Amino acid sequence: MGITDGLVAGSQRHQVRERAMGLLYEAETKGIAMADLVASLELSLDAYAYTLVMGAAAQQPEIDARLEKLSESWSVARMPALDRAILRLASYELACSSDISVAVIINEAVELAKAYSTKASSGFVNGVLSKVATQVR
Repeated sequence: MGITDGLVAGSQRHQVRERAMGLLYEAETKGIAMADLVASLELSLDAYAYTLVMGAAAQQPEIDARLEKLSESWSVARMPALDRAILRLASYELACSSDISVAVIINEAVELAKAYSTKASSGFVNGVLSKVATQVR
């Protein structure tokens, strides 16, 4: 497993986020630690994707506690697994990537929800992340 060097251009970040979402989902569904999953990868993981997945995994208890509080009437355990992965990823990015605008992070998360989750997920993700952004930014 290798980590590529360099910064990711904005137009490439969607693919990076998509891969990060997939890895967060995979680690949870397989019940394995993110570090173990990353170590087992055959393809190089982009440096930004590595930062996202390792950061979201390390901060998952805090992220989940915030999501639990802000997602009215929805426990984190009750959310679809892909929604959890998207929300954890974007919550980490909102809290730790101050160089990227709130609108870009939320829009990317909504697009991932539209592409990979249920019809209602994009609105749910948008609403929860708007509240997260208010708290962490």
